[in-house]
Amino acid sequence: PDFDYSHLHDEQNKYQLITGIGASQHFCQDLEIGLRLGYGGLLNKIRHYRRVNPEKGDFYDGLEAVVLGIQNWIRRTAEAARKMAATEPNRQLRQNLEEMAEINARLVSEPPRTFREACQWIVWYQMTARMFNGSGSLGRLDVLLTPFYERDIVAGILDDDEAIFHIANLLLRDTSYIQLGGPGPDGVDVTNRVSYLVLEACHQLRIPANVGVAVGPNVDPGLLRRGVEILFEDKTGIPKFLGVERTAQDFTRNGYPIELGWQRAYSGCHWSGIPGREYTLMDCVKINFGVVFDVALRDMMSTPDVTPGVDLLWEYYLRHLRRAIDVTAEGLDFHLEHMHQVFPELVLDLLCYGPIEKGEDASHGGVEFYNMCIDGAALATVADSFAAIEQRIENEGLLSWTQLMHYLDTDWAGADGERARLMMKNIPRYGQGGTRADECAVRIGKTFGDMVAEKPTPNGHRMIGGIFSWANTIPMGKTLGATPNGRHAGEAISHGANPDPGFRQDGAPSAMAVAIAAIQPGYGNTAPMQLDMDPGISREEGGVDLVANMLRTHFNLGGTQININVMDADQVLEAHKDPSKYPDLVVRVTGFSAYFASLSQDFRQLVVDRILSGM
Repeated sequence: PDFDYSHLHDEQNKYQLITGIGASQHFCQDLEIGLRLGYGGLLNKIRHYRRVNPEKGDFYDGLEAVVLGIQNWIRRTAEAARKMAATEPNRQLRQNLEEMAEINARLVSEPPRTFREACQWIVWYQMTARMFNGSGSLGRLDVLLTPFYERDIVAGILDDDEAIFHIANLLLRDTSYIQLGGPGPDGVDVTNRVSYLVLEACHQLRIPANVGVAVGPNVDPGLLRRGVEILFEDKTGIPKFLGVERTAQDFTRNGYPIELGWQRAYSGCHWSGIPGREYTLMDCVKINFGVVFDVALRDMMSTPDVTPGVDLLWEYYLRHLRRAIDVTAEGLDFHLEHMHQVFPELVLDLLCYGPIEKGEDASHGGVEFYNMCIDGAALATVADSFAAIEQRIENEGLLSWTQLMHYLDTDWAGADGERARLMMKNIPRYGQGGTRADECAVRIGKTFGDMVAEKPTPNGHRMIGGIFSWANTIPMGKTLGATPNGRHAGEAISHGANPDPGFRQDGAPSAMAVAIAAIQPGYGNTAPMQLDMDPGISREEGGVDLVANMLRTHFNLGGTQININVMDADQVLEAHKDPSKYPDLVVRVTGFSAYFASLSQDFRQLVVDRILSGM
């Protein structure tokens, strides 16, 4: 059914909000439930609670239909494998087909017993989740697979090479999001042998994957080192690195015990969630700081009898940011009220604690915790704009407020406009270190985090802020006019929490690491650093240790997540000219990795600009 929220449209359009209304998945199920019960056990559970909650019959009909569909799919696959085996002349292939038939026939109703069966069970579930609504969260794969690995090793039916093979097949089927290592519910690091095997499977595949390695003072340092080695050897942007101890500690600022922070698992581009217990709508809701700034600037300039000033502009910015957050909060309540009627989370509901028991969708009271994510974007765009206005208009008097508005309205047209644009652009910028723009960025990031957290939605749902633009960097920029940092109308906004390309001549990664660590909103969601490095660093003596130490330092300073590309600049330029020459080139775009040739021209240009500016 269609539900009307036109009462929110005017302000949603005014601030160009990405509201998240109608968005699906983007929270993490707990695969342990499925690995323990199997599809037969899930079906029995559904039928049991249908009798407990007979008034929820429609919901249970949906859940049962999903499980029966999966079982039918697996059963038909087992039958097909058996038929193929009967006519297969190659003994090795025939044996594999027979094993496939036997394993899948069992998985129709029984939980997995072996490491191979567990990987196969996860693949069936993940393919279903992808087809249903695109969900790609796996969570802590090393923890999930360890009991199966240990039993099979003791039984003598598995070795590491075969385990790597099965993990590789799982990763080959889907680029799901996976966390390796980090604190368990008791705060003790869970890094184990399987953590390293997952990394090795990624290393051998060398295809897009979304594996994150936990980093922290209490996490196995060998996992970090091996991750950095693979990063430089493969040059695929894999793995990424997670400041899980920092985000767990920050999560307590929402009133939660640290144990819940430790349970959160990396499950998406920039986000984590408590598996099976937390609904978040991560990475679906965005506020463009650039639009809020533009609305505030124009509001100030159109107000009669007001003398423009940077301090006054900040007050207007806060007022409009507060309203943008409030409108977003109203939209989140609308989503939570109606999403279960439009597109219930039936596949993820199966592996959460509460939906089956209560007869309620995860989006509508089925799970325990509701921590709705709101991400800010265009941090550098706005920080540099505030700093440019303060320096060029207020401190130096080189431009008037009226002239600034003229140049923004005309998109810096003409020779005078271009001179003014370059003047506004060429100031000490965010990321350079110790600049006014750095101070502005910290103020923007911290204020946003506090403002999002200071009050819940009207219906009482907690909100948590992050800074992440994802793939919206380009479309968010297309609808934004020229900005005082020298950006042209329609150009991309700044990428996530990163400084704009060219923020300093040397592009020093250490300076970027310090800057981004300082602007974190600080409530458990992330503001990742995107770092692009030359592969030659690893060939220097101690190069791997140098990079590992830099990552540790960023997290020690307050950073939360790091995405890294290791690429040859000349190769990137050649691939941009003709992507078909490099069909296997993999880059970390933002929170996800992808084949470079699969990206749009605009997105390739964005990656190229970012990479070249960092080298």
